[in-house]
Amino acid sequence: MTNKYVPPTVWAMNNENGGQWSNINRPDSGARHNQSLPSGKHPLQLYSMGTPNGQKVTIMLEELLALGVEDAEYDAHLIKIGESDQFGSGFVSINPNSKIPALIDRSNKDDINVFESGNILLYLAEKFGHFVPKEIKARTQVLNWLFWLQGSAPYLGGGFGHFYSYAPEKYEYPINRFTMEAKRQLDVLDKQLEQHEFIAGDSYSIADIAVWPWYGSLVLGKLYDAGEFLDVNSYKNLKRWAQKVASRPAVERGRIVNRTWGEAWEQVAERHSSEDIDKVLTLKP
Repeated sequence: MTNKYVPPTVWAMNNENGGQWSNINRPDSGARHNQSLPSGKHPLQLYSMGTPNGQKVTIMLEELLALGVEDAEYDAHLIKIGESDQFGSGFVSINPNSKIPALIDRSNKDDINVFESGNILLYLAEKFGHFVPKEIKARTQVLNWLFWLQGSAPYLGGGFGHFYSYAPEKYEYPINRFTMEAKRQLDVLDKQLEQHEFIAGDSYSIADIAVWPWYGSLVLGKLYDAGEFLDVNSYKNLKRWAQKVASRPAVERGRIVNRTWGEAWEQVAERHSSEDIDKVLTLKP
């Protein structure tokens, strides 16, 4: 394959024919416009969108509520990333990296802002005492897989997903490169789940909550429409786990929060009470 691109001595931005999201991509950080954040009645204020990273947090919060943790009640405000809400001054003040999700916990003397989806999961797990073990060996296994996900998902999302689904043209080299890595990751998970019921052992944890929106959704046909291309049915242990996690009521509820696409019963643009989800789920066939 001939590479016709010769990198310049000094890179300069060129978004011409940059594909989906090119209108918001820039090499600088910080606020681009003034935009305050809305605020609801609950101590936990989530600012997000129903992407896999956003789903991690709403699934976690719904799981806590399912356990009867009343203090896990939350407001979920939609951040429309295609309209650059993440670059508003209010959002940047709680996440300088301008990525969803971001959380404010107002239950303390001073507000605590939390960003990075894995860190939000760990924060909520430690705050409420669920889904992360206290015993050091089991806890370490959960954190091993939580950090594995945080390091691996960019290859699936920004790598494979971008070049397979969103790039303006199909390029053989990056698709092959990221497909190989995505399949290697699927194999890692499949072999782990051959030995264990859940990702980090025999108990459901924040590792499962982190991994499922990415790799569980992928093998269940809910991400990139790439199941046949990746031969996901060959990862039988991973698919078994993905179906088991998907059957949890809190996962069904959490995955549709801050979502504005798909079937009508899958869209809860903003969540301020459990009834917001209940009403939408009544539309499910």
